[in-house]
Amino acid sequence: MKLHYKGKYDMNPESLPCLPHLPGAVMFKEPTDSKKLAIIANAISFVIMALLAVPVIIRSKDYLLDSYWQLLAGCFVPFLLIFPHELLHAICFKKDVYLYTNFKQGMAFVVGPETMSKGRFVFLSLLPNLVFGVLPYILGLIFPKLVFLSVLGVLCTGMGAGDYFNMFNALTQMPKNARTYMHKFNSYWYIPENK
Repeated sequence: MKLHYKGKYDMNPESLPCLPHLPGAVMFKEPTDSKKLAIIANAISFVIMALLAVPVIIRSKDYLLDSYWQLLAGCFVPFLLIFPHELLHAICFKKDVYLYTNFKQGMAFVVGPETMSKGRFVFLSLLPNLVFGVLPYILGLIFPKLVFLSVLGVLCTGMGAGDYFNMFNALTQMPKNARTYMHKFNSYWYIPENK
């Protein structure tokens, strides 16, 4: 993996590095309108956070009111992890990967002009959410005094809604032996001809 930090994204999808379309490529059935996709991702995020918060409240109820600084840190730290979240996506690429940011709009993402298996795409989608979300969440439930970890886990797991949407699309739309690649903001799958 060779990481290229491209700086602030100029909101022009045409400027993103991408593969030319491969023979027989099929775009994932996903919204092409970024506003519609944002609404779906935000709704999924809210539901995930609400569902995960219930066990935390039940398990940590004796510590929540006395954990002001842990609560505050748990709410603040996920925003500091936006950049490391993208770095964890980036390490899943084998070749060149490009990191863009637009912190004014709360945006950071990576793109890589390479193909990958369904399994690697799913792993790429899940890795940061497992590291920064699921793992702290589980530890917070095991050790209820560690409210910081519980809150961090709830928020970071919920913030991965777009990644779960990509994973769901790959698992439900890609046939066996298909490969996927990113083209601007959309993902495509194809069956390699040399199969």
